[in-house]
Amino acid sequence: MSQSTAFPTDDRAARRNVLVLVAAQAILGSQMSMIFIIAGLAGQSLASNPCWATLPISLTVIGSMLSATPLSALMQRYGRRAGFVVGALGGVIGASIGAYALTVASFPLFLLGALFTGIYMSAQGFYRFAAADTASEAFRPKAISWVMAGGLMSAVLGPQLVKLTNDAMAVPFLGTYLAVIALNLLGVGLFSLLHSPRPRAPQLGEARGRSRMELIRTPRIAVAVICATVSYALMNLVMTSSPLAVVGCGFDTSDAANVVTAHVLAMYAPSFITGHVIARIGVEKVMALGLLILAAAGAVAMSGVALENFFAAMLLLGIGWNFGFIGATTMLAGSHAPEERGRMQGMNDLIVFGGVTLASFSSGGLMNCSGGSVQAGWSAVNMAMLPFLVLAGGALIWLVMQPKETR
Repeated sequence: MSQSTAFPTDDRAARRNVLVLVAAQAILGSQMSMIFIIAGLAGQSLASNPCWATLPISLTVIGSMLSATPLSALMQRYGRRAGFVVGALGGVIGASIGAYALTVASFPLFLLGALFTGIYMSAQGFYRFAAADTASEAFRPKAISWVMAGGLMSAVLGPQLVKLTNDAMAVPFLGTYLAVIALNLLGVGLFSLLHSPRPRAPQLGEARGRSRMELIRTPRIAVAVICATVSYALMNLVMTSSPLAVVGCGFDTSDAANVVTAHVLAMYAPSFITGHVIARIGVEKVMALGLLILAAAGAVAMSGVALENFFAAMLLLGIGWNFGFIGATTMLAGSHAPEERGRMQGMNDLIVFGGVTLASFSSGGLMNCSGGSVQAGWSAVNMAMLPFLVLAGGALIWLVMQPKETR
């Protein structure tokens, strides 16, 4: 995003921002793994039809999709800090409504709370962009990597908090939602330490860049958005149902939390090398590798329902997401000009989370209403990945076959 001042000659401010964003990714980010572990199980206990068990997660993704463009515009006008505080307050409101809904056993209220939680989810997606805003060109890749490292800490903290709070109160899952409220309130204070200059408004005669339609018609941008959407949507499709599958196959909630922990670790741990791999073999090959690993995750998941299968499948799912999504993000970042950044980021997240929304809606129905057993539902969830992997793979092959000047 454009800033009111030029980049500093040193990176002291950028390093302080990175520390704040790493802490935010670790502390506030842990709520997302908590929500994904608990929301489906809580929804299953509240919904009149088990097919709607994962609808709360779907509503969270819808909230994220609807918030992406307004948050991007808010940050473009008032700076990152304002957008991140709004996101944390959205998390407070969502968890508060969810907690109340659990006490009165209201599924509609629980869904409303999940929708507000999506505001936080959308804001978190901009952390990686904020890390680069005030960084020098040399420090920028390190800044992004360090912020991604915060995801490793959230992968451990979130599930551990679930274990501590899940049965802490008479109402199941209530303690977890109260913990989420506390995390978001802590985040509001944390963002007061973020140095976020208000972006400078474009002056008369300055380049404003391509329109949204011109951007999305660019082959490289179109393929990047397709692959990012497929990678994120398929990861969400499978992860959403995984706690239901683990518990439904006879394991307990702590096992589901451990599986999600392994998955989230696999999502973020490769980030330290993904950039180096992209530089070495090319972004297209890394994206293709990510799609192949996602396919392998589905194959492992369908080969059995032992706890080892769940762990292996979810580890592969996380690694595949990392290569596919970060590869697509890298391709996208190199395909538009700085003055198009805010416009492109908002549109990209709107499309990506639109796909994730459809995946979330589909996940519960496939899991609970496909066949007569948990195993059949789990297989249906993983089999559903195939056509979308073919779509993304075909788009990537089409791009590689284009002449360089067309790309």
